[in-house]
Amino acid sequence: MTTTEPAAASATKQRWSFQWKELYEEVITSGLCTGCAGCVVSCPHDVIGYDHAQGGYRPFHLEDELGPSDCIHGQKGCTTCTRACPRFRAWEPEANEHLFGHDRGPEEVAGIYSDILLTRATDEMVHRMGQDGGLVSAILIWAMDEGYIEGALTSFLDGEAGDWKAIPGVATNRDEVLASAGSRYTYSANTLAIDQALERGLTKLALVGMSCQSSVPPVMWHRKAGKISKPIVFNIGLLCSKTFDDAIFEELFWAKYGLDKRDIAKMNIKGVFQIWMRNGDYHEINLKECHAWTREGCNHCPDFAAEHADISCGGIGEHNDWTLTIVRTELGREIITRMIADGSIEARPGDSDPGAIALMRKLAVKSRERWPAWAEPAVRVGLPEPKKPVATSG
Repeated sequence: MTTTEPAAASATKQRWSFQWKELYEEVITSGLCTGCAGCVVSCPHDVIGYDHAQGGYRPFHLEDELGPSDCIHGQKGCTTCTRACPRFRAWEPEANEHLFGHDRGPEEVAGIYSDILLTRATDEMVHRMGQDGGLVSAILIWAMDEGYIEGALTSFLDGEAGDWKAIPGVATNRDEVLASAGSRYTYSANTLAIDQALERGLTKLALVGMSCQSSVPPVMWHRKAGKISKPIVFNIGLLCSKTFDDAIFEELFWAKYGLDKRDIAKMNIKGVFQIWMRNGDYHEINLKECHAWTREGCNHCPDFAAEHADISCGGIGEHNDWTLTIVRTELGREIITRMIADGSIEARPGDSDPGAIALMRKLAVKSRERWPAWAEPAVRVGLPEPKKPVATSG
């Protein structure tokens, strides 16, 4: 009797040979690029730059030998940039396999998770200065105190600009965490702060970022993109439907409503764009008015729920001072459980606000529908079948 070895087991794994040329063609110029800067921070030859200006937020090649669409190092075998990209080829199933040991099912349109809670910080200042329930700030402060991390890659407001320009930075203590608190709704590639962290000798980092950024570490780990990802030991993802180009401040908020960005104290989105001014005034702007300033990198992004973070969180639902908290990994569960136990945060079951969970699923489906049919098909698994046109006679 003879046996035949399964083809999958006997087949030799394809050698990863994709470089900047493929990344440029398949991601950067196709519309899939989110501007996460994973390729920038991972490049061992420092030949990938990043456009921070409004209307930009995307990587570009710095060397002239082969022009913007090819790389001499890639021609010689360097593949790090494609290994680091969380939109290149089978990025989603690969990240899921690395984190959870299996891909998501059709019903898991918001990603794989173990629990959903509503949480908020118990520290009055953290709760007041943070967004919604202040969970992210509470986690970072607690994780530093407990030795899980030495710092966090996050975003700050540019003090030199004196306005709402978000820039990547590193928080290493309570004061810096609170200085970085709050939502911006414009884009900051927080992964770029890793160089600052490494220069300061930090070896255990949290990454706080929008969904596209939270996929960077597990994709790097799965594809063995090099040592750049090793310091990132904890990953907090922010629920995100889209971000806006910085031009929205001048071209809409100021031009139409007379709201000077230098006088804005806080922003939030709860069905409308909410803006609080330093003088106490409050304004609401219809989100439909803001769509024209949607950042280009968000147009095809399929991940609303930051599905590859240890903990994903955001302020959706009926309770403005609680954070919807999606616990995804064992590390995420350990940290949340310990914080509840020692009173650093308080928690309620997620199903105490069923509307928030329903909204999360609805927005996750809506985001996945933006992913093009010509790109990696696994990303669209679980979406409703498109309705077929009703045949008419006559």
